[in-house]
Amino acid sequence: MKALLEEIGSCTVCSSFFLHEPRPVVQASKSSKLLIIGQAPGRKVHESGIPWDDASGRNLRKWLGISDEVFYDEGKVALIPMGFCYPGSGKSGDLPPRPECAPLWHEKLMGHFNSLKLILLVGQYAQKYYLGDTARATLTETVKAYEEYLPRYLPLPHPSPRNQLWIKKNPWFELELLPHLKAQTSKALSL
Repeated sequence: MKALLEEIGSCTVCSSFFLHEPRPVVQASKSSKLLIIGQAPGRKVHESGIPWDDASGRNLRKWLGISDEVFYDEGKVALIPMGFCYPGSGKSGDLPPRPECAPLWHEKLMGHFNSLKLILLVGQYAQKYYLGDTARATLTETVKAYEEYLPRYLPLPHPSPRNQLWIKKNPWFELELLPHLKAQTSKALSL
């Protein structure tokens, strides 16, 4: 796993698409029990090199009910984005993750895990990639049907503060799914 992570860390496959230097951001260990597959690093994470080191990450840790210490312990939690580098910004936020990353690296990474108990699919890109034809027509429908994807996957919306309107429109998320998410996270990390 260490050699693979070093290889990912020096990847420049997408460099011609960026206005900045590539800086792949990933955290993983063979012993990781919880895998969080997100979208792509934002500008702040690109600058720090620390996955989920932003408001979205704080929201995610709150949703999961775990501390920074647990979240950043690669022996417990693996953090793999669909696009490993910051894709840059567009008119309404960050650009989508580069499509080259997941096919190039995800299968190789998956082959190294030996203790995974749960995979969280954060956002539509991860859900479409991993759930394929079983993903619903919309992110809302997919997340609402989360029990159908357990015990392996649990789909989530992106925890960005920009998604507050989505959360308000979908009260079931906080009332039903978040307690279930915390329970599933606790169970996965304690096994």
